[in-house]
Amino acid sequence: MSQPVYGRIMNYHIGIRTQSSRECLIQFAHADLVAQAGHLIGQKVVWKGKNKKFIGKIAGLHGKNGVVRVKFKKGVPGQALGTTVELVG
Repeated sequence: MSQPVYGRIMNYHIGIRTQSSRECLIQFAHADLVAQAGHLIGQKVVWKGKNKKFIGKIAGLHGKNGVVRVKFKKGVPGQALGTTVELVG
């Protein structure tokens, strides 16, 4: 079996006056270029809290350093910022 792939939640996707807790910016350790991060689009990620799992889908790229945008089904809490997510498929 292949080893699990982990990423780090960097921040919510924010605008000038708004922030969306449903959409987060995630950096994966092995994907530091746009070409590598582009292969992750469409795959699912899971953030595991104390009592809940939050499932999201990689929606697109953010910038040119391999950061991806993930849309979660429900908004992740603020405690999730800076923690890890697992790529599940």
